[in-house]
Amino acid sequence: MAEQRTARRRLRYRWLVLGLVVSVLVAGGVVGVRLWLEHGKGEAIAGVGVRTFPAIDKSTLDPTQSKVVAVLEREFGAPGDGPKYAEGNNEPWCADFVSWVMRESGVPLANPNSGSWRIPGVYTLQEYYQSTGRFTPIGAGYQPLTGDVLLYGPASPFSQHTNIVLTASDGVVTTMGGNEFGNIRIHRFDLAEVPDIVGFGML
Repeated sequence: MAEQRTARRRLRYRWLVLGLVVSVLVAGGVVGVRLWLEHGKGEAIAGVGVRTFPAIDKSTLDPTQSKVVAVLEREFGAPGDGPKYAEGNNEPWCADFVSWVMRESGVPLANPNSGSWRIPGVYTLQEYYQSTGRFTPIGAGYQPLTGDVLLYGPASPFSQHTNIVLTASDGVVTTMGGNEFGNIRIHRFDLAEVPDIVGFGML
């Protein structure tokens, strides 16, 4: 009888220890996943990744710039996936994201091939800005403004890509774009340090 009680106590003790070990492993796994996700948000294609939406003084912006910033801030807080910005299509969606943001901000683009608000290709996006007289090549001395669109060539760290300028000062820009590591991301970098920037589409 005493031996049975001792055996039951040992069994309970073993289950208690096992439960504690499992709890520690689960808690550690949750913390590890959270840290991994936070680190992922900070990864950078160029310059540094920015994890929080930057404070922007809207009193210095015109109404259209303010609308663009408001849409970008909303999407950063609750991002969609590629098909949301590409009318349901599964495709590289950086230019779709730019098109979608501009439409949501009340300044829709016009695809030079179809007339649609959505321009799915980076080169076609550049053609659009050139056709409207709103394209400025890099190196022309233009200082980008909030809401301008940045266009990259295939040799840039972003590859052929586009995103939107949130802030710019002394050659350093903060940008936000879609399909960056497959998500919506913010980057801050010195324009002079990123190769194959093609130019700017002016808001």
